[in-house]
Parts: sequence; C-alpha cells; structure tokens
Amino acid sequence: MNQTQLLAVAALALFAGSTLLLSHVRWFRRRPLADRLAPYVPGGSAVRSTSILVSAETFGQVIGPLARAAGERAARAVGVTEPLAVRLERIGSPLDVTGFRVRQLGWAAVGLVTGTVLAVAAQLSGPVALLLIVTGPLIGFLVVEQRLAVESEAWQRRVFLELPVVAEQLGMLLSAGYSLGAGLGRLANRGKGACGRDLQRVVGRIRQGLSETEALREWAAVADVDALHRLVGVLALNRQSGDLGRLIGEEARAIRRDVHRELIETIERRGQQVWIPVTVAALVPGVIFLAVPFIYALRLFANS
Repeated sequence: MNQTQLLAVAALALFAGSTLLLSHVRWFRRRPLADRLAPYVPGGSAVRSTSILVSAETFGQVIGPLARAAGERAARAVGVTEPLAVRLERIGSPLDVTGFRVRQLGWAAVGLVTGTVLAVAAQLSGPVALLLIVTGPLIGFLVVEQRLAVESEAWQRRVFLELPVVAEQLGMLLSAGYSLGAGLGRLANRGKGACGRDLQRVVGRIRQGLSETEALREWAAVADVDALHRLVGVLALNRQSGDLGRLIGEEARAIRRDVHRELIETIERRGQQVWIPVTVAALVPGVIFLAVPFIYALRLFANS
C-alpha cells in the first residue's frame, strides 16, 4: 500500500470517527423521527415533553436566563433604567432580551480573555493586572450597551424629524375623506422612513384586533417622543371631533416649530463651541506675556 492509499484510508477513518463523535452532539445530529412526528399524532405529548426536557439542557437555554439576570443587574449598576425590551422593539431588532444579553455576555467574555492575555503578555504587576482583567469584560459589556443606546436615540431623532411631515400628510388624508385606519394604512404602505416602519407595526396591531387609538398609544409608548405623545392625544379625538384634519395640521405646525427651535439651539451651541479653541489660543500667549514681567518683578523684590 503506497503513501497515497494510506492517506486516503486515514482521511476516511478520520471522517467516520468525526461523524460518530459529532452524532452525540445535539446541535449536529438530526432530530429523531419520533420527535418530528410527535406534534402530528395523538398521544405525542409525552414524546414532546421529553424532547423539551432534553432541549432545556442545551447551552443556550441554560446560559440565557443567567445572562439575562446578570445583564439587567449590570445595566442598572451603570445607570440604565429604560427596559431593554422597549429599546429593542423601538429599533426593530430581531433579537429578544435573552438573545441580546447572551451576545452581550459573549462580548464580555471576549473582553475578559483579551484583558487576561494582555496582562500575562505584558507581565504586569498584581493590581495593574487585576484592573486590566476587570476592565476588559466591563468594556465589552458597555460597548454593546452603548451601541444599542446610540441606535435607540438615533431612531427617536428620526421619528421626531419625520413626524411633522407624517402629521401633515395624515391631516390631508383625513380632510380628503379617509378614515383614521385607512390614512394610517396608506402612510404605512408609502412611508420608507422610521415613521413608515413604525406605522407598519401600528397597522399590524390594528389588524390583530386593537383599535386605532390603542395601537397609536402603544407606538407612542415604545417610541417615547414627546411630540408623538401630543399627536396621539389629538388623534384620540377621532370619534369626537368633526374637524380632526385642522387639529392635526395645527399640531404638525407645533411639532415643526419644536424642530426649528431645537435646530437653532444646536446651531448656537456649536457656534459657542467654536470660541473654546479660540479662547484657549488667546489665553495661553497672554498668560506667558503676563508671567514674564511678574517673575522679573519678583526677582527685583527678592534682590532688594
């Protein structure tokens, strides 16, 4: 038997052995036929309960509650009070709370390994090495938390900026004879921004049985934008007011004034920030020029 045949036999043996070993791992092996047919046959509840019991022993389901509890405590420790489920729903994330916390725990573990490797490689002393090891997982945790916070604030900002246009369009549709549900559905089908995506969820909730007012209040609670709360309060008068289009138009103009006021504040704030480097650049030479005669005067008084 030549060398090529030996390599082929070794590769075949390695493949067969690896397959047999991996067949004992749950995420690799195929579900038994009885488990797959159990939901469709009478009396299959016992088999299903057994499969659920076995699946509860998987890594994800065991580590999920632990990661969720640890993540909530760490988030409260750093001052995050808003529920994670609300922020995830706000940005339309496909992850649930447990999935997000598991990912966050994974990044914390990466930070722990990185800090430990750096401490060992640099041969740091005890306190410095301990500080580096503790800081690693904290940074990994906070990076994921900060990224979600930034995405949540950016989504709220987009909703706030798009809201005047959406309110004006909804007011025109209601004035043209559309009902509130039909107007929301038209805006949801044609909208491509943040409000359009949120209105798609609102229309979906209406189709699930909620009233227009309840679905809009649910959207306002998730988005948590003051202007949206006021607009939803006006839309809640749908069955009580006969001139709702005019009220929505007035609210849209009020929201636009809020956007304009915030824009002016931002421009003025940035204009004031421009003077900070100019002031520092002017103060440093001035301090130097004042220090020279002051030191010279001190020397004169010391020699006299």
